[in-house]
Amino acid sequence: MKLLIIRHGDPDYEHDSLTETGWAEASLLADRLYRTENIKEFYVSPMGRARDTASLTLEKFGQPATVLPWLREFNEALIKRPDVAEHEIISWDWLPQDWTQEPLFYDSAHWMDANVFKNSPVPEAFHKVTSRLDEFLLTHGYRHDGNLFRVEHANTDTIAFFCHFGVECVLLSHLLHISPMQLWHGFCAAPSSVTTIYTEERRKGTAQFRVSAFGDISHLYAGGRSPSFAARFAEIYGNGDRID
Repeated sequence: MKLLIIRHGDPDYEHDSLTETGWAEASLLADRLYRTENIKEFYVSPMGRARDTASLTLEKFGQPATVLPWLREFNEALIKRPDVAEHEIISWDWLPQDWTQEPLFYDSAHWMDANVFKNSPVPEAFHKVTSRLDEFLLTHGYRHDGNLFRVEHANTDTIAFFCHFGVECVLLSHLLHISPMQLWHGFCAAPSSVTTIYTEERRKGTAQFRVSAFGDISHLYAGGRSPSFAARFAEIYGNGDRID
């Protein structure tokens, strides 16, 4: 089984849609997927920017997509970040000098035990997404069992998820048993990027998921475009891009 986790194109957050650049990215993405992938099923976040991105690919394939509410962006469970104590903020946007000081954030089993998360809606939201993912995988033949997956129906189906960077990291953290804090802050999936993760069954009946490509944007380079900046921060402080 192969999962394609696809981030939406360059976002117009105000209108929950895509910018002109985002639509161009979505078009190149659709061409790439149609040429290279035999996608059996399509699933999409209920949010507009993900649905708009998926629409061009669905048109190419002549297939519909199923909306999965749990693929929406992971931005409803808010916290009081240490440096922004006066109001609540999304759980996965921290300054490096703050999140790296908490040893629990590097622990895949106990990252939610940190006080900032323990007393927040984050654990419930995380478990909601990951339990829905497990239910989904079970319907496709893979039962989550500890750090592995039991194979009840082996298959080579390709499934596409059109969603968002924050929730993509939640999905990967659950499949790979890694703290999402490390994924949220140590990786960046550019708009319209494709992450490919597939099952590896080296002994019959037992599988794990393994990433073969993270945040692939080869379709943009093939189309002569540079990646959009969304989800990145300044490489050098004060260079005009996002710094805080």
